[in-house]
Formats: sequence, C-alpha cells, structure tokens
Amino acid sequence: MRILFLVSLALMVSFSSCVSKKQYDELQASTAAKLDAQQQAISKHNQEINRYAERLAECERREAVVITRVENAESQIRNRDEQITDLRKQRDQQVTQVGDLTVLSQGANQNINNTLKQLEGKDKYIRLLQNAKSKADSINLALAVNLKSVLRDGINDQDVDIKVDKTVVYINLSDKMLYKSGSYEITSRAGEVLEKIAAIAKSRPNLDLMVEGYTDNVSINTNCIKDNWDLSVLRSTSVVKALQNTYGIDPNRLIASGRGEYNALVGNDTAEGRSTNRRTRIILLPKLNQFYDLLDPKQVPE
Repeated sequence: MRILFLVSLALMVSFSSCVSKKQYDELQASTAAKLDAQQQAISKHNQEINRYAERLAECERREAVVITRVENAESQIRNRDEQITDLRKQRDQQVTQVGDLTVLSQGANQNINNTLKQLEGKDKYIRLLQNAKSKADSINLALAVNLKSVLRDGINDQDVDIKVDKTVVYINLSDKMLYKSGSYEITSRAGEVLEKIAAIAKSRPNLDLMVEGYTDNVSINTNCIKDNWDLSVLRSTSVVKALQNTYGIDPNRLIASGRGEYNALVGNDTAEGRSTNRRTRIILLPKLNQFYDLLDPKQVPE
C-alpha cells in the first residue's frame, strides 16, 4: 500500500507541471478516495479472514469434542460387550448347575437296597449324598423361582412369603388374606393365590401339599372353636378342602395339620408380631419314592 501511495505521489508531481491547479486538486482527491476505498476493502477482508479463522477454530474444537465422545462411546461398547460375555458365561454355568431335573423312575425298595450296599464304599456314598442334595436343591430352586414368578402379579408381597428350607419349598400366607377375622372361613380374596398354587401343584404331580395352620397366643373359645389348636386345624382343613373341591387337587396329595400358637416366627408382644404369627403355611413335599429316586446309586458320579 505504501508503494502505491509513492507511485501516486510521483505521478501527481510529474503531472503537476502540465495540468492546472483545479485538475491537480481533483486528481489528488480522486486518488485519496481510491486509496481510502482500498484501505476499507483491505480492512473488511481482514475482518472476514479473522471471522473465518474463528470459525475454523470453533470447528476444530467441536471436532475434538466429537472425537472424544466417539472414543468414549466405543469404550462403553467394549465394556458392555465384556459384560454381556460375562453374563452369558454365568447363564451357561447356571444352566449346567441346574442339570437334568427329570425324576428317575426306579422302584423305591430296590433303590434303598442298592443304597445300603453303597455304604461299603465310603467315598462313593459321600458322592451319592452330594449328588442327591444337588438334584434336590435344583428341583427346589426351580420350583421356588416358578412360584415367585406366578404369585408375583397382583398379590401383596407382605401377604405371601416363598422360601426354600432344607429339602422343601414352602409358602407362608397371612391370615388376613385367607380368612375372616377370628374365623376359619376362607375369603373371596384367598382364591387369587390358591388358584395359582393349585396350578403349580397340578404341573408337579410328584409333590404332596401339607397345609399347616398357625395362630397367635390370644386365647379363643366359641361355640364352634375350642382353642387355638382347634382354630389352626380348622383353618388348614378349610384350605385343603378348597384345594380339593374348588381347584381339583387330588385329596391323596393333601395333608392338613395345625400347630396352634406354637412354633411362632416372632414374639406375640405386639400387634404386628401377632399378625406375623397368624399364618398358614403350604409345604410342597417330594413324595417318598421320589426322594429315594434321588438316592439311586446308579446316578452316583464316578
């Protein structure tokens, strides 16, 4: 720009001798205007260059952010793939542990005799018991999971408690769900859970059902009920009759018993404790020959 100014100045000096003062002034003003316009254009271009540089820097910053996010996402995907792989391994291990739940159909007496023979070999007998326990645990686990899945919908968790205790699966049902207060008459609401338990029982014909009635320690004595022993038995009998007559369970599979105020879960000092103790327990028992089948010596792992 300085060179252009000097050239313009030289031209003005060279022409100053051959042009009039007016022409000289007009030429000088025109040149100055052109120089000013060029300076403004250059300034505008510089501003545009600066804006483009700022935009470029912003694009580069955003690109770095996107790259970081992509790298984080890829890392998360890898972690999830590893978790999925671990879960699949756990699933396969669980499936292997459950094993074949098919109940063997060997005669109970023959299995007992064969088992007694195995007592001569201590190590093999230990493996036999371990195998029987494993199968029993697998059966009970599958049964408990099935019951929880079936009974979960539409029933208050506080009214139903499903547990595996040693060799059996049992269901604790609160008295407020099954019976009218101080009575052994079954309520309409009881059908919600009894119908589902009956469906499970029908799908497991090799299981017997023992119904146990429990009360709190508050004494009762009416024209129909003599004491808590009487009430507990009457309540368990009501459930057994409902399972037989209403839901079609074979009575040969049903057992009714009463435990009265004894075998309490908690103390009877509070209303909440007494409410907990007033319950009915349905125990799903393997038939005796099914238990002996689990002790089949032919199934002992070598």
